[in-house]
Amino acid sequence: MSALLLEEVVSACGLEGIEAILDSSQRRFNESQQGKIAGSAVWWRIREATIFALASLSEQLLEAEVSGMTTVSLRYLLEQLIAEDIGTGVHEYPFLHARLLSSVAKFSSVISHGVLEHFLYAAIKEIGMDVACRALSQLLPGADRETLRPHMMSLFSSLTDLLNQASDETLHLVLETLQAAIQTGHEATAAIEPIISPIILNTWVSHVSDPFISIDAVEVLEVLAFVSANSYGMVEAIKNAPNCVHPLVSRILPFIGPVLNKPQQQSDGLVAGSLDLVTMLLKNAPSDVVKVVYDVCFDPVIRIVLQSDDHGEMQNATECLAALIAGGKQELLAWGGDSGYTMRSLLDVASRELVEFICEVKVYCLGLSLGCRYLLLDPDMESSGSLFVGTYILQLILHLPSQMAPHIQDLVAALVKRLQSCQITGLRSSLLLIFARLVHMSAPNVEQFIDLLVTVPAKDYDNSFVYVMSEWAKQQGEIQGAYQIKVTTTALALLLSTRHVELAKINVQGHLVKGITTRSKAKSAPDQWTMMPLPAKILALLADVLIEIQEQVAIGNDEDSDWEEIQAEDVETDQDLVFSSGATSFGRPTYEQLEAMAKVFDENQEDSDEDDLLSSADALNEINLANYLADFLVEFSQSDRQLFDHLCQSLTESQRNAIQMILNRCIFACTNQPLGWKAVC
Repeated sequence: MSALLLEEVVSACGLEGIEAILDSSQRRFNESQQGKIAGSAVWWRIREATIFALASLSEQLLEAEVSGMTTVSLRYLLEQLIAEDIGTGVHEYPFLHARLLSSVAKFSSVISHGVLEHFLYAAIKEIGMDVACRALSQLLPGADRETLRPHMMSLFSSLTDLLNQASDETLHLVLETLQAAIQTGHEATAAIEPIISPIILNTWVSHVSDPFISIDAVEVLEVLAFVSANSYGMVEAIKNAPNCVHPLVSRILPFIGPVLNKPQQQSDGLVAGSLDLVTMLLKNAPSDVVKVVYDVCFDPVIRIVLQSDDHGEMQNATECLAALIAGGKQELLAWGGDSGYTMRSLLDVASRELVEFICEVKVYCLGLSLGCRYLLLDPDMESSGSLFVGTYILQLILHLPSQMAPHIQDLVAALVKRLQSCQITGLRSSLLLIFARLVHMSAPNVEQFIDLLVTVPAKDYDNSFVYVMSEWAKQQGEIQGAYQIKVTTTALALLLSTRHVELAKINVQGHLVKGITTRSKAKSAPDQWTMMPLPAKILALLADVLIEIQEQVAIGNDEDSDWEEIQAEDVETDQDLVFSSGATSFGRPTYEQLEAMAKVFDENQEDSDEDDLLSSADALNEINLANYLADFLVEFSQSDRQLFDHLCQSLTESQRNAIQMILNRCIFACTNQPLGWKAVC
């Protein structure tokens, strides 16, 4: 209640309220000092209450301090508190020290480095307290490594002891702190790896069925394995800093190998957890480590995908194989001695993951889809079992393109069937991403890929091209991640650029029909959509991406982004051009402006680990999406003005304005005369 009251004071009184709170806190501190000198037994209570009050308003106080508009210095007050209380009387006043340890990290941005270092040393000495652990986990990432180096071995020793003693309630906190310590004291990791690794592995095994603790343990091992590369990213640093991945692999594989070879005999969660652990080892690993993992794990992981009925095991095994392909690339085919067998095994996995589950009874039969030897048809399979198939297939396409080329038609047929049967939005998006990547692979002969899709049948549709584009048009707005949006958006542009006759034959979901409806009608009646020609829908989707980029750039400008720095050198009208979707200026965004737009767009899209696995391997991730769309729209409008004008008639006003912003100056320069929007679109 007291924290809410303080927030209300700040909300109602603004800077005046903050000044009053800071002034009162300073007076309470002075009172507690006087009580301490006088021998009062409760002096520390006033001090703790003062720290609590400051911590509860940390965001507002930091903003006021940075603005420089307050007469009372928050920094001076905090440093007084730290200097007086930290490191002394820990056992006599545990609540005061706990409050201080839990609060200082919130104010680290305004506290001097010297005082923070003093605080860190004290926290290291008091590592047995949970709050000291939490404070270290928050402060270590920003600490000066050279200053902390003499204390790191002591910290690792204390954290190792805590790992052995931690309860289930505190284990997460200890692992989190250990991860921060490894990242900070990476030079010491080679010395402590033989001690810490076995303890973490034992912790992982003991808690493998607990998703929170097991994930924490795997993340600590990942930091330990690749700490040198993650810490610096420079050749000299990688060469001089220790890398623990090789000894770690030598500890893990002897245990993991038997688990994967006999999955039916393992306890719940151990197989799926082991696959996660192997995947962690593979990501960012050098090729010799990938080869060692392949020798032990490839065949067992293949069998798990083909034989397991556990969806978690299937997902993790598929992700593990994707990481193996990403790390091994073409060389992987030769590692087993029989490249044909290896490729058939990889295709077996694809076939199981993509098969359409339409049987009414369980059937085991031979199959030829994708050139596979065996095909398992399972009517009970849920979409969750195939959740990572998109990442897996994309790795095959990216790293084994010549081996996959003969199977593209069969792959397309299997993808269409799986797309028609799946129920999970994320899986649908990942399957559409594969189609988008196949479009790019077919360039500059995209027309031939369209012809192939037309020849593949699709249930309840004229052909697969009609079905895929109908689904793609509905799903594009739901696709998440910078890489995914880049690949699918640019693939749509490639399709539109073909002007293939089949495009105009397809009508897809257009704009949402907005109307006044009651709550009861909204529940009973689905959303109503217009229908529009596919080429117009593609152009509308491209315009929507432009609108999203422009909106994110505007938000970035509000937060002092790089865009603001670029615009400071340009005229105000050009700034309005990019920030307003309704701009009518003739200024076309410059290359630097488009670069800034793309940067803001990338930063606002969150990618998961499997996305990183794809984006790091695919050159398409380097595309500047804003620049690409600008070039495409200029070329498309100039090469077929009649078609372009016709398609624009189906767009909304905001979509037309977004495209107008890109085209006006270019068209003005090309024709050497001013053109209004009607002449463009």
